Amino acid sequence: MLTPEIFSLPVLSWYQQRGPHMPVPGRGSRDPYAVWVAEIMLQQTQVATVGSYYGRWMKRYPDVRSLAAAARDEVLKHWEGLGYYSRARNLHEAARLVVANHAGNLPERYADWLKLPGVGPYTAAAVASIACGEDVAAVDGNVLRVVARFNTLSDSIDDPPVRRRLQVELTTNIPRGSGGDFNQALMDLGREICTPRKPHCTDCPLQENCQAHTKDQTSEYPRRKKRKPVPRHRVVVGLIRKGEQVLIQRRPETGLLGGLWEFPGGMVEAGETLEMALVREILEETGLEVEVVEEITTLHHAYTHFRIHLTAFWCTLKTGSLHPQLKNEQHWVNLADLSQYAFPKANLKILSTL
Repeated sequence: MLTPEIFSLPVLSWYQQRGPHMPVPGRGSRDPYAVWVAEIMLQQTQVATVGSYYGRWMKRYPDVRSLAAAARDEVLKHWEGLGYYSRARNLHEAARLVVANHAGNLPERYADWLKLPGVGPYTAAAVASIACGEDVAAVDGNVLRVVARFNTLSDSIDDPPVRRRLQVELTTNIPRGSGGDFNQALMDLGREICTPRKPHCTDCPLQENCQAHTKDQTSEYPRRKKRKPVPRHRVVVGLIRKGEQVLIQRRPETGLLGGLWEFPGGMVEAGETLEMALVREILEETGLEVEVVEEITTLHHAYTHFRIHLTAFWCTLKTGSLHPQLKNEQHWVNLADLSQYAFPKANLKILSTL
């Protein structure tokens, strides 16, 4: 059972007295835009990775109007390498909606933040509490881990009803006017002290009343649903040369890596060699017949729900003409100009070998 006396107040006291701590993008700001961008970038991405991206983003897009006015390709290029590109697309779309429908004024309340594309309960609560002063709990993986251990929660934290119940319970435990500090305190506690493995319980302000610590069961919490085996795919792509140019194509706007550019190719089917698969995929995607000439590199890359083993080849054009209706866009681009386009990380790994 959470109560302010044994949970909220010790956490706030720890946060306020601990002095200098890990720099977190957006920390210390009361600008809703700055906090919003930081929280979106920090979704499923480590603080250390986000730092440099956040600084460059805020320099180029210091406010919602500058982001709304930017071209889509430029926005994706600034996000390049950070992953989960739907975050960038949603940020851009939300900025345009705010400027078009609300004169550039960002929301001030949790319920209104939820109406923006890409803003879920955690992000809405984080921005509404930190930047706007609303007392609403922001519940992410770090926070769930702290609470699950404190209460030895038997429910799976992967269940949405459990998350909603805990958000309500945590919100009722926020001392009046302390929503921002309370949320940031719990985020830091989960990130730095109540870590997934080998938590630093001796440094935790909750250790005295933490049931998992008292029972020496911290490794057993939080409870999670059993995950399915991660699929693995064999993938080939081709860099088709035409003089000093190569062919690139844009992925569909919706779905994985939407709006980014890539080299044509796809998955290897049963019974195919890598070269056979590549010739088939390129013909299906572009209408071009190619000859596979030379391997460039082979690499492994992990996505959220699957893994790929990818081989890239140089190819030469034999015959055929492009069928642009098969993809959103297809362009022949000078090799020297490829850096101007936003590519997925796996394609960037290929380019780094050239």
